[in-house]
Amino acid sequence: MDVRRCLRHLLVPPWAVRRAFTPAVLTAIEAAIRGSERTHRGEIRFAVEGELAWSDLRNGVTARQRAARAFSDLRVWDTAENTGVLIYVQWVDRRVEILADRGIAACVPQAEWNAVCHGLEQAFKAGRYAEGCTAAVDAVGQLLATHFPAGADNPDELPDRPVLL
Repeated sequence: MDVRRCLRHLLVPPWAVRRAFTPAVLTAIEAAIRGSERTHRGEIRFAVEGELAWSDLRNGVTARQRAARAFSDLRVWDTAENTGVLIYVQWVDRRVEILADRGIAACVPQAEWNAVCHGLEQAFKAGRYAEGCTAAVDAVGQLLATHFPAGADNPDELPDRPVLL
C-alpha cells in the first residue's frame, strides 16, 4: 500500500474537484460532447472522480481499474455499434484514462488514446481545465468520426453531461 497516495486521497476535501470542475466547465464539456456526437456514430462519456474509497486505496486499485469500473457502471459499453468511449479523470492521482468499447478499440491504437490522455494531463498542470477537457473531447470525436462517421440514423444513446463520481 502506498502511504503517500492514501494520505493524498484522505486529505483532499470532496469540494476540491468541484472547484476545478465548476458548473461552467461541466457545461462546456457537455456542449463539446453534444457537438462532437453530431459528427460520428460513437458515444462519449466524461467522468471525474476525486478521492477514492479506503477499500480501493487499501487494495491498490489503479486509475485504470477505476476507469474500467466506471465504464461498466456508466454503461458506456451499451451502444449499438460498440463505439462508446469513456474519458476518466482520477483527480487526486492526476491520472487520465480513456477506455474504448471493442468496436472503436479495434480501429484506434492505444498510443492514440494515450496521446489524448497526455494532452489533457498537460492542460490540467497548466490549470486549463475547460480548454483541456473540450480539446480531449474533440480529439476523441475526431477519432470516432474517422472510423464511424455520422449517418442518417445517429441516435444519442448515452447522456452527454459529465459526471462527478
